[in-house]
This record gives sequence, structure tokens and C-alpha cells, in this order.
Amino acid sequence: MNTKTQFKAGVVQFDVKDGDIRGNLCVALGYLEFLADQGASLGLCPEFFLTGFDNENMARLMPDVEEGIQRLSEFARKRSMAVAGSLPEQENGRIFNTLYLIDNDGEIRVRYRKLHLFPLTGEEMYYTRGDEMVTADTSLGRVGAMICYDLRFPELARRLFLDGARIFVISAQWPLTRVDHWQKLIQARAIENQAWFICCNRTGKDSNGLVFPGSSMIVDPNGSVVASGDDRPGTIMADIDMALVDRVRQAIPVGQDRREDLYG
Repeated sequence: MNTKTQFKAGVVQFDVKDGDIRGNLCVALGYLEFLADQGASLGLCPEFFLTGFDNENMARLMPDVEEGIQRLSEFARKRSMAVAGSLPEQENGRIFNTLYLIDNDGEIRVRYRKLHLFPLTGEEMYYTRGDEMVTADTSLGRVGAMICYDLRFPELARRLFLDGARIFVISAQWPLTRVDHWQKLIQARAIENQAWFICCNRTGKDSNGLVFPGSSMIVDPNGSVVASGDDRPGTIMADIDMALVDRVRQAIPVGQDRREDLYG
């Protein structure tokens, strides 16, 4: 697989409508087309970007979700652009919150099931926790995947770092009330793990009246914010230089200076 060392990464943020797969897919593809026209090699979408948290109806929506994944795969192959985002996945009657990364050949390279379900919104009542941390080699380099609440767990990010992740993708529905946590945690995780963080959050308001601030971010391995969104639907994009990962890790070699004898 040819791995790009320099490329443009884009993030799509919009007001996800619960249960409206056709409408959400139309919006997402419109923004992804725009990013592809701008030369982006990656387009990242929010958490549950086709369905929203339409919890009671999720099983019924699954056939349309599968059709949506097929449409996204066709788009990725046609435009030679990787597409990522969180979607429901059903297996043996259980539903997972799964981050997919469809590479630029239309093939699924990442299928990561959310490890940490958010208790404040009762996610555990409707969804099953994943049990596997996921990194994968892609056309963009080695990617580590996380979803929303996962961001609060530095242990997960560090394990992905130790497994070779050089770029992290995170889909979220993170509320306005804690937007400062979102921003600070992304920068902290990027600094700790000396990697690119491509992070997408939705905008708008859900069916329960919860407000979402957008504020999607692309952060470099030094923790510097190189692109950020406001609270409106739209896209952000940044130039990614994967060689910066090596320079930062060589300058401050936290990987080799870890005390594995003490804390693993």
C-alpha cells in the first residue's frame, strides 16, 4: 500500500437529524464532495452521522445504514478519498457504535467499536461496548480510532500510540456544556502521543434539546491547533505532514523514555 507523507485532511460538521438517514447522507456527501474538490485525502464525519442517537429505532434503521455504507464506499473509490465516521453496526442482535474508515480504494480498513459508552445519556441501555483497541495501516499511515467519550481515557490513546498510531481519528457528539473539555483534551492527547489528531464534532441540537458546538479540530503532534470549526455546519481542512510526527518524537523521545518497568 502506498502511504502518503503529505496530504490534506478535512472534517465535516453538521446538524445530524435523528433517524433521517437519507437526509443526513445527502448532507454528508455534499460536504465530502466539496472536500474532494479541494484535494482532501480524508473526510471525517461526526458520531452516528447517518442516524443520530435514534436509540429506540436503531435496529429498524440498520438496512438503510448498510446501504449508506455502500454509498460511502462507492464515493471513496470514485473520488480516491478516505472517508471515516461513526455508525451503528449490528451483530447477533447487538448494536455497536462503530467508527469506520473506508480507504481511498473503497475498502474498509478500520472498524472500531466504541469501548466507553457514555453513562450520562444511557448509551449502555441500547448499545454494546466494544472489546478491542484498533489501529490499522491505511493510505494515510497507521491510524488509531476513538469515539467521543473515549477521549477522556488517556490509557486508550497511549495503547494506540504504542501500537504505532501516527494519526488519530475521533468522531463525536460532544455537547456545548463541556466544549472546553473537548478542546483541551484533544490538545493534551496530541501532545502526550505526539501524533496528528483529526477530530469531528456535530453542530445543532438533538431531539432532547441538547446543543452541540461543532468546534471540530485538527491538531498537530506539538498540540498546536492548525484548523478549527465554529458552531455552524461546514468543513475545515488542513495540510498534514506526517514527517512532523518523527521530528517531534525524536526531539522529545517519550516513547523510549517510558518506565514500562513501573507502569507497563
